[in-house]
Amino acid sequence: MLKKMAHFIVQRGRIIEKFFIAMTILCAVCYPFVGVNYDLSKYLPDFAPTKQALDVMEQEFGYPGMARIMVKDVTLPEARTIRQRISRVDGVDLVVGPDLAANVYSTDAFIKNSLTDRFYKDGNAVYQIIFEDGDSDASTHKAINEIYGIVGKDRGCFAGSAVSSKERQESITREIAMAIGMAVVIIWLILTLTTTSWFEPFLFILVMAVAIVLNMGSNIMFGRISFFTFSTAAILQLAVSMDYSIFLLHTYTAIKQSGVDSRPAMEAAIEKSCSSILASGATTIVGFLVIALMKFTIGRDVGFVLTKGIVCSLVTVLFLMPTLILRFDKKIEKTAHRSFLPPLDGLGKLMYRIRIPVLAAAAFCAVPCYFGQSMNYFYYGDDALGSGPGTRVYEDSRAIEDVFGKSNVIIAMVPNGNVIKERRLTEELEDQEFIDYALSMAGTLPQGIPESFLPESVTKQLRTGSYARILISMENREESSYSFQCSEKLTEIVKKYYPEDSYVIGMTPTTMDIRDILTDDYNRVSIISLAGVALVVMLTFHSVMVPVLVIIPIEVAIYLNMTIPYIIGDSMVYIGYIIVSCLQLGATIDYSILMTNNYMEFRETMGSRDAAVTAIAKSAISILTSGGILTVVGYLLYFTSSIQAISQVGRLVGRGALLSMILVLSLLPALLAAFDKPIRRQQQRAVERRARRMARPGKQTCREVQE
Repeated sequence: MLKKMAHFIVQRGRIIEKFFIAMTILCAVCYPFVGVNYDLSKYLPDFAPTKQALDVMEQEFGYPGMARIMVKDVTLPEARTIRQRISRVDGVDLVVGPDLAANVYSTDAFIKNSLTDRFYKDGNAVYQIIFEDGDSDASTHKAINEIYGIVGKDRGCFAGSAVSSKERQESITREIAMAIGMAVVIIWLILTLTTTSWFEPFLFILVMAVAIVLNMGSNIMFGRISFFTFSTAAILQLAVSMDYSIFLLHTYTAIKQSGVDSRPAMEAAIEKSCSSILASGATTIVGFLVIALMKFTIGRDVGFVLTKGIVCSLVTVLFLMPTLILRFDKKIEKTAHRSFLPPLDGLGKLMYRIRIPVLAAAAFCAVPCYFGQSMNYFYYGDDALGSGPGTRVYEDSRAIEDVFGKSNVIIAMVPNGNVIKERRLTEELEDQEFIDYALSMAGTLPQGIPESFLPESVTKQLRTGSYARILISMENREESSYSFQCSEKLTEIVKKYYPEDSYVIGMTPTTMDIRDILTDDYNRVSIISLAGVALVVMLTFHSVMVPVLVIIPIEVAIYLNMTIPYIIGDSMVYIGYIIVSCLQLGATIDYSILMTNNYMEFRETMGSRDAAVTAIAKSAISILTSGGILTVVGYLLYFTSSIQAISQVGRLVGRGALLSMILVLSLLPALLAAFDKPIRRQQQRAVERRARRMARPGKQTCREVQE
């Protein structure tokens, strides 16, 4: 079967090339039509309280985006005029700010203006804006642009989830293009150092570019993907899949140098390398598919897209790359150069010499790092996605907080029917020390004044036929232990008055739901990921002990990678914590498999010491090439992305790849040499069992013939 496939690929190269050209063009055309979602709450499962609350609110009031804007050097009359102009912008639902009551009640007789002091201070005015549509909707972003024109970008400070979403959408494409452009240049330099032809790096990058376009364009089948996937999938696919094409080309070159003609050499190279390439891809796919099992469905989004990316890379390498190698074979030969890297025998001897200290250090660090990784300070919600220090949104948020303090807007929805109960609830909420204000129709309208006096355009902002909306501002951050306590207290008060059919919605309640779901996800996903990769390795080596030894260096690298933020006092994005843990295991386990394969091969003719030294020397260039590319790509994301979640994931990926390289080159050979005898006994028993299984049907056939 494999031989027939290899023959077909070599003989039908032109047809294969035309097919890939057509598919690449099609996917390139589809790529701009793939939607990008920036709202984490969209990935909450249906059983989450916030998801249920959002569904009700979207049906009753819409799904509102929010912004907080401060205007500097403005008089109170000017501030009132600005608020009135903002309230008339298409897409704006409600503006809370100076002279709020004059907007709500059309004559001064009904003005209850106790909130004015909270929105105007020392010549500065602040406005809390609720939009008709979500943070990332085009109508909301159009409204924000109009507000920029009303306020003036130089005169105002703009913050809030809607503003952050708009800035993310505008910067993310630019940052991705910058990161990929820099990655291509640096990867070309790495490949130039580790290959023996000037043309080979261009060929590798061309093949990966085709695979990336196929993957990103085919995302149109999902309709929309998360901003997290959009930001990281292409560059991670480039880094993780590069070694497939390197392995195929090196195998072809070695066979050809033995005197075989080009076409037969390519057929032999496909046959010889296919199983190794597929095994390498399988471990990575297992790691990515496990991410898709998360209940917080952004994992499904990331997992499916990255898995599809690996499949696209495997198909492109096994079908398109052989035809391209044969097409450009003469050019590869003409641009050949000597290797720029010296033999790495000295590295092998050094790693073996320090094996005992390495084993001791790994044993000493493993347990503390295992517990240390879970002691990080984690971010779960929108704070994890916010723009980092130095960006306009970040600085504007701090400027507003310096003048007016923090504002964490929560919306409570309660059933209509009892105005007195609604008023009492509003008053009790305002009595809480952590609440700045609570705004409701019943709580703001003076007693004795019927709501029927007010125009429908006003009442619909705070009441529908079934629900009343209470706008609450808590004086704390959206995400902290104190915020979570305050949100729980607020929910408790609302449920006291309305035990059924009442809902509390906002960034803090959403973040609490995400926290609870993600914490459960990590425990399940990490175990399944470990078991899945171990199973693939066990089937590859026919041994129970080898998977344990192969995984140990990677797991120690993961624990150490995730513990470093705790040691240096940095915070961590929990989504990144889960995804990178699985990604690092799936992507870097190949280094361990390569090292172990080489060790087993050399162990057939050498002692354990010489086998370990030679395996390190032979594996080092491949590991340093693949790991170096992943390290560079990770740190490029870290340095180029203004989104904290993407930036931190990049740093975790880059640092994780670096640690995995170091531990595979140092710790794994020490483990293989230390457990050499048990490994060989297990493999010998596996060979004997396989021989017995193969012999048993033959014996049965002989008996049947005799009968």
